[in-house]
Amino acid sequence: MITAEGYIAQVKGLLDALNVQDVDRLTTRLEDCWRNGKRVFLIGNGGSASTASHIVNDLQKCIHLESGKPLKALCFADNTALVLAWGNDTAYDNIFAPQVECWAEPGDLLIAISGSGNSANVLCAVEEAERRGARTFGLAGYMGGELAAAADECIVVGSTNMQQIEDIHMVILHMAFSLLRERVRTRS
Repeated sequence: MITAEGYIAQVKGLLDALNVQDVDRLTTRLEDCWRNGKRVFLIGNGGSASTASHIVNDLQKCIHLESGKPLKALCFADNTALVLAWGNDTAYDNIFAPQVECWAEPGDLLIAISGSGNSANVLCAVEEAERRGARTFGLAGYMGGELAAAADECIVVGSTNMQQIEDIHMVILHMAFSLLRERVRTRS
């Protein structure tokens, strides 16, 4: 049985296990996109889609307000009509890859979020991004699943508790955003 204290202790343990150098590498990828006018795409399912959508708000609006230069960021889960059309007319595994095909160019960044690391639609999008010359950065849980091997880089949250994995993914993205905001503030 989980208690509030136990949940907090488990999340603290997951935070303590984070390699801050991994978060710094993600921040550097974001900064490279911002400096070079490249785009950042985020994808995920369920709670991971919500995380992706939320962080796009921070990346797009706050970086623009802070620096005067926008970071071109999009969440491919946000266009409900397009996601449902691809899912209905082809397959759910295909909801993100055609969007990557449409938008991704060399130098862009795809951040792929999958709690299990095995979401087929996320993996298909990573494959398409790499075909198009975009960099890929994964956020996964459990043991990383297939995403850990498929993405150029991947941060794996070592837990089997999906809610805690999602909590830590948001912390990672908020950390990367906060570090990026500081960098653009001091280097722009």
